Amino acid sequence: MKTVVLLTTMLMMSLTPADITSDSIYEFKPTNINGKETSLSEYKGKVLLIVNTASECGYTPQYEGLQALYEEYKDQGLVILGFPANNFGGQEPGTDNQIKEFCKVNYGVNFPMFSKVSVKGGDQHPLFKYLTTADNPDFTGEIKWNFEKFLISTDGVLKHRFRSATKPQSDEITRAIEKELSS
Repeated sequence: MKTVVLLTTMLMMSLTPADITSDSIYEFKPTNINGKETSLSEYKGKVLLIVNTASECGYTPQYEGLQALYEEYKDQGLVILGFPANNFGGQEPGTDNQIKEFCKVNYGVNFPMFSKVSVKGGDQHPLFKYLTTADNPDFTGEIKWNFEKFLISTDGVLKHRFRSATKPQSDEITRAIEKELSS
């Protein structure tokens, strides 16, 4: 029965067995906010900051800092990837179109956004399963709230993880980004 459920889930999410256990994020193919499957291998050679987002959270103003960070470092090779999630207090109730409009109108977001996913629990997206279990110098384990951040190296490996309260433009994050960009 578990095998049938796993295979059904994989088919529904366009996953392959490689998506369940991975050495880098490049094997994952989430759906972007416009409904198109997007292979994260498109970002090979870029430094990525992956963030689980929400529109009705106390941390939602971090969209502004994320956009500013993206503008500051995108020409050097940084890409921010936003993944809306409704796992915490129902703080992302909108549809993908509503989320996209909210981000654009309120924060001028133009970094890549993806379709709403689950970042914890039994329906956790495999990308976030990888991100919460992959070795890194900071910590592993379940995401505790919206706006946790995952810094990925140019070879697709998790390098650092930051909790929600760490602001996008903090010294801690900018130093880590600059280190990865210079590698």
